[in-house]
Amino acid sequence: MASVEEHIETNKERFLNELLDLLRIPSVSADPKYKADVARCAEAVKTRMEEAGLEKVEVCPTKGHPIVYGEKIIDPAKPTVLVYGHYDVQPADPLELWDSPPFEPVIKDDVIYARGSADDKGQFYMHVKAVEAMVKTGNLPCNVKMMIEGEEEVGSENLGTFVKENKKKLAADVVLISDTAMIANDVPSINTGLRGLSYLEVEVVGPNRDLHSGVYGGAVANPINVLCEMIANLHDKDHRINIPGFYDAVQELSDAERKELAKAPFNEKEWMDELGIKAARGEKGYSTSERATIRPTLDVNGIWGGYIGEGAKTVLASKASAKISMRLVPNQKSADITKLFSDHFNKIAPPYVTVTVKPHHGGEAAVTPTDSIAYKAASKAMEETFGKTPIPTRGGGSIPIVALFEDVLGLKTILFGFGLDSDNIHSPNEHYGVFNYMKGIATIPKFYQHFAEMSK
Repeated sequence: MASVEEHIETNKERFLNELLDLLRIPSVSADPKYKADVARCAEAVKTRMEEAGLEKVEVCPTKGHPIVYGEKIIDPAKPTVLVYGHYDVQPADPLELWDSPPFEPVIKDDVIYARGSADDKGQFYMHVKAVEAMVKTGNLPCNVKMMIEGEEEVGSENLGTFVKENKKKLAADVVLISDTAMIANDVPSINTGLRGLSYLEVEVVGPNRDLHSGVYGGAVANPINVLCEMIANLHDKDHRINIPGFYDAVQELSDAERKELAKAPFNEKEWMDELGIKAARGEKGYSTSERATIRPTLDVNGIWGGYIGEGAKTVLASKASAKISMRLVPNQKSADITKLFSDHFNKIAPPYVTVTVKPHHGGEAAVTPTDSIAYKAASKAMEETFGKTPIPTRGGGSIPIVALFEDVLGLKTILFGFGLDSDNIHSPNEHYGVFNYMKGIATIPKFYQHFAEMSK
């Protein structure tokens, strides 16, 4: 019988083509017009999981988009790995900024360009193919359960209910997730922490209709101007968030912890050049990498109001709106921060406008230990395939379900990501390296091997 490595090498072209097929399905969870495509993608994931050798594979309906679940139990006495991922993707807008259609994947210079290639179809599908390689060659050393959802990009609203109602089904020893990034292809790393999230929408309303800016301008408050003034008030001169109580629960890292995290290589000049910016900006007293990982943030993700079509229209808008996200750090609770923001935003609103704050979704920050058996197994696996010991890092993004897994299932998570920060996730021209995809498939079986051996 072939080895795991031989199976991967023999089938690598098929593995790649199967991923491209998944990427052609526009499984955009945020837009109702793609509901049928999301369902179609769930069925495709189910088929691929069955082909890989997983059993009891099912598409589990929720009040939103479905969850795909499957398992392979070789011996109840052996340790169990619960794999989590998501098949839904971000909207592809603005389409005109893509070099190729977002749902027509192309491979250029050994890089796959498509929406969802890195986040998270390419990364979760590594696990499906790694399990296939272990099952088909008789080398699966422990039990595996796989849960791939369709709502991560809209806050995993129904996954929490599913997890709470299926604690026995999902019982495991560790959660394994590939939805994060490494430092570089020649500098492997393992993410040991994620920020939480509070995401909301605000609306500022002035007059009861759009007005002629010549007739009413200067006498009636312009909601667009007011909204911009209110947003500008949300940070102080040191770029700290200007909301009373916002920092009260922030967990400050010790100097020793900050020095340890600073060991991760980071070239700020190259980072700025890659982004096309001339300077970094952020909270006073912290490095650029710290601002993007261990500190909380507040950013406007979208803003609109008035006339934005071609040509001119001298209008004073009736209302203006914005979408705002706050990335949170350990001990900050998303519900508390959402309330603090809402209270503050209403308080600073001038009397000539009406403000509405609409919460969307949120999640909690999470930190995983580096002294656990699972982390050591992941580190050893990466060391074997990359030839270097991976560096522990903190991530700036959010995977809300990580905190829920710990709270409901009592499980810690290993964030076993193989992407890169430069993969343009959530942006036009999202991409994922063929190297990264195949390296993940090769590394994951080694994690299972070491985790099984160390758990004895």
